[in-house]
Amino acid sequence: MFDSLLIANRGEVALRVMRSAKALGLRTVAVYSDADVDAEHVRHADAAVRIGGPLPAQSYLRIDAIVEAAQTSGAQAVHPGYGFLAENADFAAACAAAGLVFVGPSPEAIRAMGDKAGAKRRMQAAGVPCIPGYEGEDQGDARLADEAARIGWPVMIKATAGGGGRGMRRVEAAEDFATLLASARSEALHAFGDGTVILERALPAPRHIEIQVMADRHGQVVHLGERDCSVQRRHQKVIEEAPSPAVDAALRERMGATAVAAARAIGYEGAGTLEFLLDARGDFFFMEMNTRLQVEHPVTEAITGLDLVALQLRIAAGERLPLAQEDVRFDGHAIEVRLCAEDPGAGFVPDSGTLVQWRPAPDLRTEHALRPGIAVPPYYDPMVAKLIAHGATREEARRRLLRGLQATQALGIRTNQRFLQRCLAQPAFVRGEASTAFVAEHLDTLLAPEGDPDAVALAAIALQVAGRGMPSQLVHGLGCPLRFQLDGQVHEARLTPQRDARWSVQVGDRRGSIALLASHDDELRLAWEDEAGGTTQQETIHFAREPATSALLLHARGRAWRVEDHSRRSAAPAGANAGDGLLRAGTTGRVVAVLAAEGDTVAAGQALITLEAMKMEHVHGAPRAGRLRALQVRVGDQVAARQVLAEVANTPPAEA
Repeated sequence: MFDSLLIANRGEVALRVMRSAKALGLRTVAVYSDADVDAEHVRHADAAVRIGGPLPAQSYLRIDAIVEAAQTSGAQAVHPGYGFLAENADFAAACAAAGLVFVGPSPEAIRAMGDKAGAKRRMQAAGVPCIPGYEGEDQGDARLADEAARIGWPVMIKATAGGGGRGMRRVEAAEDFATLLASARSEALHAFGDGTVILERALPAPRHIEIQVMADRHGQVVHLGERDCSVQRRHQKVIEEAPSPAVDAALRERMGATAVAAARAIGYEGAGTLEFLLDARGDFFFMEMNTRLQVEHPVTEAITGLDLVALQLRIAAGERLPLAQEDVRFDGHAIEVRLCAEDPGAGFVPDSGTLVQWRPAPDLRTEHALRPGIAVPPYYDPMVAKLIAHGATREEARRRLLRGLQATQALGIRTNQRFLQRCLAQPAFVRGEASTAFVAEHLDTLLAPEGDPDAVALAAIALQVAGRGMPSQLVHGLGCPLRFQLDGQVHEARLTPQRDARWSVQVGDRRGSIALLASHDDELRLAWEDEAGGTTQQETIHFAREPATSALLLHARGRAWRVEDHSRRSAAPAGANAGDGLLRAGTTGRVVAVLAAEGDTVAAGQALITLEAMKMEHVHGAPRAGRLRALQVRVGDQVAARQVLAEVANTPPAEA
């Protein structure tokens, strides 16, 4: 076994690899960009080396800088984690040329499976069932359009060098093909430097099932069962579980044997994943092979009791797999959710900024690289944590995960925390019936506004007690008017202090009373009584102050709230800021396309500017119909969230 390991990655995966490496007695070396100088993976490593600027191309994608960091730090091996260079054959080859052990498969195996077109041809030759499609070298628009028509609609466009849903589009009809092809190519080119695509028939609402394999250099290959990754949004996984509720023992044996045969066919070594689509009849089709550790590997670890990272390290050191296929056992059920810095209510645009408060649930396995006060930069993937629950049954695991997700406190950045809770509680998911169409089919329900009549009253009392302190005796008996914005909506309330730390509360026509039972540094314990219902219930609210704006951040009832005190501001006339024609950035990012010119007449919603943020493209449309009066940015500019990108002037009636 080598004794020093460099992890060529960042965040939670870097910490995950460090944990297993240190348990094996290895010295760990981190690399970091200028955006990660004070990151957790840097703090926890035995040594850390700076490799460049904040953008991935300046740091985590620089093969030369990472190899040099390994050599200068004395590392003998390199673990790529997942993402960045994890499936880059040139990186694996560069490590070998520098005398470093690459913790993963050979460059030849990575190349064989990294090109989706070539991988499909190899799998077809090995007898692995594949989805009908087109993998040819002719990438002309006309040829691709003809092939799509031959395959039949709907068709999937997939970047050959892609992964994580980038460079992938589903096309429902011929008239949409050219536009979506251009979009897929653009995203693939920016993400992977290669705009080549393949086409595949789109299966109706399939399951996404993947098989975990482990292989050593001595010819031993085993599979560790399947994971169900069907709950996705824009082809990016949201929830993963093992085993799949759609796979029985016989199907598991067939899929596992196919995955093992595929790994043997390319002389695979290390941890890998064969990804399949499973249709309603029980037929499965090869999609791709991920030649690396997967984000969702913890659910497999939970049900097998194995440490997949430790197995990777041992295999890379030349050891034999310590188990045969008959030794693999499955215990219970595990489910994982991906907590992402994004705003589901605004089209899932990524978010960045300072995480003011972070408190993971104590009874879950939470993989993260967070702490209170840490900066979440805009340059990388939006996933900031993974929450995993294990139970004797699927329902037990689901309930534990839902409860732990509700207890997790993440304040200061917008996350998909509430969206994940609603996914876990959605009846189709509870029944184990989710397909890859799950999010699209239930999106309106999953994002529907929540009617919580108590929330405004609880926010009002939290704002008074946590934000302003206890009122003086002078205001006892007098109404204390409050005006505040709760998650973007302005509310008015009146609090009237009573004796013994009690308030009467009026919100519109609704009245009640709240008693403050206890107050700590960041926690309030309240008793809320609704006059109409006559019931009393106790609530615990955790809070923090947002440093930049002084807004009050609350965690209550399993979700995060943001409260801005407007009591001392004059109310703006209705519609004062509506329709100003300013197009603002929905997220921090880089301008990769400007799709109109100053002076153009544009329609409401027409695509004007495309931003790249956290490795995804986000198209920004015109805020209203009119004339594009001004463009404030150009391709290559880095912009901040809410920055004005363009202005659209109203078209005069006569001109219209």
